[in-house]
Amino acid sequence: MIAGPPPDHQAGDGRPQREFPTMLEQMGGVQGVVASTIPVVVFVVVNVVFALQAALIAALASGVAVAVWRIVRRQQLQPAVSGLFAVGVAAFLAYRTGEARAFYLPGLLFSGALGLAFLVSVLVRWPLAGVVWHGINGDGQSWRQDPRMLRAYTLASILWTVVFAARVVVQGLLYNADQETWLGIARLAMGYPLVGVALLGTVWAVRRARRAASPSTT
Repeated sequence: MIAGPPPDHQAGDGRPQREFPTMLEQMGGVQGVVASTIPVVVFVVVNVVFALQAALIAALASGVAVAVWRIVRRQQLQPAVSGLFAVGVAAFLAYRTGEARAFYLPGLLFSGALGLAFLVSVLVRWPLAGVVWHGINGDGQSWRQDPRMLRAYTLASILWTVVFAARVVVQGLLYNADQETWLGIARLAMGYPLVGVALLGTVWAVRRARRAASPSTT
């Protein structure tokens, strides 16, 4: 087990520092979340106004600009690097196929893989919502011994499965229909807005389970 920081190890505002970053911090904070969507937004807009080649150049350039911006500001670079790699793969596929819709294929496949993973985790009674959350925060997996928490994370994992399945169905239909403009719009609309809904649902389910468990623990 990793030892935590000493009691007097505090942040600048006097509060004890957390040993493990939150999910939001892992993603580079709110700025990191917003910045990761910039290349996709740029690609969608430039592809509509101009053409595929210009959209690919603009998307890659914006990804590089985001990475440089975070370096200059001495912010966490990992989200920007991951985003730039993803944009690079998507741009390569679109360039090789000559089709703008191929730019969205990696994200579509990734959503399908995540949806399948969440579904399987529910079936084997290791709901991924709980595994990921407690794994990142270093809390261990003892929550599975509490039926209320297991049920809460199962419901949360089902919600995440629905979110990813909705992406695959809607964007998959648009991909097959070669509706690249609407596909780009769907990619943006079904991105962080749906993730936000799933996160809120997860927090609600877990808090409700904890409130129900608290009387029996007092």
